[in-house]
Amino acid sequence: MAPEDEADELLAASLGDEALLESLVLRRVAGEPLAWVTGSVGFLGCRVRVTPGVYVPRWQTEALVRRAIELLPEDGLAADLCTGSGAVAMALARARPKARVVATELDPVACRCAAGNGVEVFAGHLADPLPVELRGHFDVVIGVVPYVPTEAFAYLPRDVREFEPLLALDGGLGGTRLLEQAVWASTTLLHLDGVLLLEVGGEQDEALREVLEGAGYGVLRRHQDDEGDLRGIEAKFGRQLPGTVRDNGTGGAQ
Repeated sequence: MAPEDEADELLAASLGDEALLESLVLRRVAGEPLAWVTGSVGFLGCRVRVTPGVYVPRWQTEALVRRAIELLPEDGLAADLCTGSGAVAMALARARPKARVVATELDPVACRCAAGNGVEVFAGHLADPLPVELRGHFDVVIGVVPYVPTEAFAYLPRDVREFEPLLALDGGLGGTRLLEQAVWASTTLLHLDGVLLLEVGGEQDEALREVLEGAGYGVLRRHQDDEGDLRGIEAKFGRQLPGTVRDNGTGGAQ
């Protein structure tokens, strides 16, 4: 966010109180994430409350969520794994008000935050806490699970590295430990032809190819940003087709 935009956010959060504004500015200068300082962040048309200690949703995730909205039937069923503040689940529910959107989260602080944002959140690891009667009926499973490689932490921005929760970021060596677990967890949730969407980076799509195929996902679509960087993967469950179809997120094969 540009400095001018940050200043506007801080001014709005201060409600005209100069002493409060000064304290907010000092917190931000110290490196505290802006969303923690102001108490909220905008995400795909929603205003998401973000309490200190909770992972801050990124605008880079919005494109993958838009795709999830496209795939979710009007009266469908979706799961948001590792929901954090609940931003992804909120956006899905806002766009598909007749659908049921549930979420899971391991961190109790984040669970309370998501619940405060109106999300139907279940406390636990990935798919584990979701009701048995919902399993096998999900149309869409989406997850922004921890995928930052442990070895890349030194290169993260200071406010992320020093403030945001390690639990929401660290994906282990290569960043795929939780991604692989999410792939297998999703197989207990999706019906045949249901779709899994995961936020990833680098070349993690290649690293996950064997796991996806082994779990019964035969079609892989890559989602890239305008600069060509990998932002997410999309896979259909139950087809077990050989090979992959890969495109840039606009429908064109590459």
